[in-house]
Amino acid sequence: MMTEVRKTPWHLWVVGILGLLWNLIAVTDYTFAKMKSDWYMKEVGQFTAEQIAWFGNFPFWANVGWALGVWGSFLGALLLLMRSRHAVSAFIVSAAGLLTMTIYQFVLKKDEFMGLFGPGPMYFTIVIWVILIALYLYARRQAAAGVLR
Repeated sequence: MMTEVRKTPWHLWVVGILGLLWNLIAVTDYTFAKMKSDWYMKEVGQFTAEQIAWFGNFPFWANVGWALGVWGSFLGALLLLMRSRHAVSAFIVSAAGLLTMTIYQFVLKKDEFMGLFGPGPMYFTIVIWVILIALYLYARRQAAAGVLR
């Protein structure tokens, strides 16, 4: 039995490219933070020494969550552009990582985190969740429609 090959809709390119660009922000942030780049953390991020120390003191499991969140979503956007059904799974992995970091920052370490960074990151995390869920739902819909193989 042969499956019908569907033409790539124009919106997949728009969503995929925008998703990739969005996730490049997270990849850049993650990479420079892990490299402990003074230039990025102090000049670009304008973080204080206490805030920089916060990033360096994540427990192992929170670091794993951060990595899964960032790289899972980046991979999901790449797989979406490649028309791979595995984009759906990559976005699920990313959501698991983001959930881990959300719990760490806003449940387990809420007072410490809010004292160091204020409410801004909480609002930004909501934006990240909305975009991630939208990318997941889009990928799932395209997979169901036979656009992703």
